[in-house]
Amino acid sequence: MRQAIIIMGVCGTGKTTVGEALAERLGCPFLEGDSFHPAENVEKMRAGTPLDDDDRWPWLRGLGKAIADKVENAACVVATCSALKRAYRDCLRDQTGTNTLFVLLHGDRDLLMQRLQERTHRYMPSSLLESQLATLELPDADEMSLSLDVRESAVDLVEEIHRLIDAP
Repeated sequence: MRQAIIIMGVCGTGKTTVGEALAERLGCPFLEGDSFHPAENVEKMRAGTPLDDDDRWPWLRGLGKAIADKVENAACVVATCSALKRAYRDCLRDQTGTNTLFVLLHGDRDLLMQRLQERTHRYMPSSLLESQLATLELPDADEMSLSLDVRESAVDLVEEIHRLIDAP
């Protein structure tokens, strides 16, 4: 069965680190959701302005289409995307046209802020954490999802995801 695995959550949770490692572990392609943002979104975020729904819809559709294209040629694909709202996840599921698992990486606000202040990102300032936390809608019980605490190491998170998706 073909599958898309989308590593989701607010900034600072380690989506890229976990996503890249999981894709390597599974031997499937990896797509960095941030690379699908149009220049206008990047400039808005760089200026510390949160994206709104109008900014996000074209980005989500583009990422979803890219995931669908990759999954046509591979058994699975791993992608990253904040996927903060149920409607965004629904859009991605519709666009991918395949079995889609969302893996929510979550953590304490103070830990996430510390991580953001210790890293360099080409456009995502730590000031956007609050708006992302306010926007985040946790996956509902009817959504195919896992929720993992980022206090665990990236290696442990990848192992846990692998164990859970590989379980009979």
